[in-house]
Amino acid sequence: MARLTKTFVDGLKPGEPDYIMWDDALPGFGVRVWPSGKKVYLVQYRAGRRQRRIKIGAHGAFTVEEARKEARSILGNVARGEDPQEEKQTRRKSLTVAELCDDYVKAAQKGLIFGKGGGAKKASTLATDTGRIERHIKPLLGKKLVIDLKRADVAGLVRDVTEGKTATSGKSDKPRGRIKVTGGKGTAARTKGLLGGILSYAVECGVIETNPATGVRTATDNVRHRRFSDAELEAIGAVISEAHDQHWQVIAFTRLTFLTGWRKAEIESLRWDAIDLDHSTAILADSKEGRSIRPLGANVVALLTALPRHGEFILPSPRAGLHFAGGYKAFLRLCDRAGVSDVSPHTARHTLVTKAQEQLGIAEAIAGAVVGHRKSLTVTGRHYTHFAPDFLIEAATAISGEIARIMGFADLIGAAVHAEEKA
Repeated sequence: MARLTKTFVDGLKPGEPDYIMWDDALPGFGVRVWPSGKKVYLVQYRAGRRQRRIKIGAHGAFTVEEARKEARSILGNVARGEDPQEEKQTRRKSLTVAELCDDYVKAAQKGLIFGKGGGAKKASTLATDTGRIERHIKPLLGKKLVIDLKRADVAGLVRDVTEGKTATSGKSDKPRGRIKVTGGKGTAARTKGLLGGILSYAVECGVIETNPATGVRTATDNVRHRRFSDAELEAIGAVISEAHDQHWQVIAFTRLTFLTGWRKAEIESLRWDAIDLDHSTAILADSKEGRSIRPLGANVVALLTALPRHGEFILPSPRAGLHFAGGYKAFLRLCDRAGVSDVSPHTARHTLVTKAQEQLGIAEAIAGAVVGHRKSLTVTGRHYTHFAPDFLIEAATAISGEIARIMGFADLIGAAVHAEEKA
């Protein structure tokens, strides 16, 4: 043993086998000399009946004094009853955020992750979640250990997604398909919400004790609170009536969005066998909220009656057996032509409910049932199992009629759709 100094360590010669020189000034601190000539500082201690060694770092990367300071810190932790080597091994075996996300997806695929209403997550929801995991969460936090995750890390993810640091574009695995990943406030808020759910799953599994996403704030997504003004509705209606260069599915989707306030996926995947035009009723068996009975206003019935029938879907895709899936971009394209921005199909949904309450005096629960809000499911799903009640059909007719009046296509639905099909 000797006091380790730079001169002393530099003078140590390699031999067979490797050997350790201990520091006589700090018991447990030493340097290991390998036959290759490499010299590595280490610290040795006893935890219970077990003797442990922790590598500090190579001579050169660490000075003797830096290594001694690190050894003193480790031995101090041992004196407080900790076992740094055990903790190091536990951390090495710990889940990364990427691995946790993979476990979460597998559990969701088995129906073990519950969505709204207590049911298993739908395949479409899980596909959206997987996209956010692969395009935002894994690139930003995937390599980090779950046990090391802090609120600051989650806040950093929110900030990076908001600023568009994960934005990208390229080819998808679909024929002629492309992926365009954007950031923004809304994307950041939804990604943080998903990460919070994944970390709650980690808490339930005993991986961590508390959820580091709790309390992390996100910016307000203005699109979510946006409403169409009457002038904007009128401008968009004029664009729709002149959009002869668009497929009839584009026009029908946009009109149905404005007249019903239904979700994009509900309209795109709507089947003819879900519609009872004689009773002005639609039964959506696979909506976001589960089985949902929706009343059809008179304008919606007229529009659906006028649509051509090509297969099982109301809005068929040019590819056989598939439904139309370009609604979001088509909706934004027509709005853009009208000079209307910062909107989405969801804006039409909010607009319908707002007009129903503020201008038509329709109760919130009834307006919510017309567009399919979850809090209104008791109105449509529990008491009425086959047809929408007359008062809901009347409300749907009043709401869609007001929108159709403003947009200027109340009397043109049938003729316009046929003209679009021929074009």
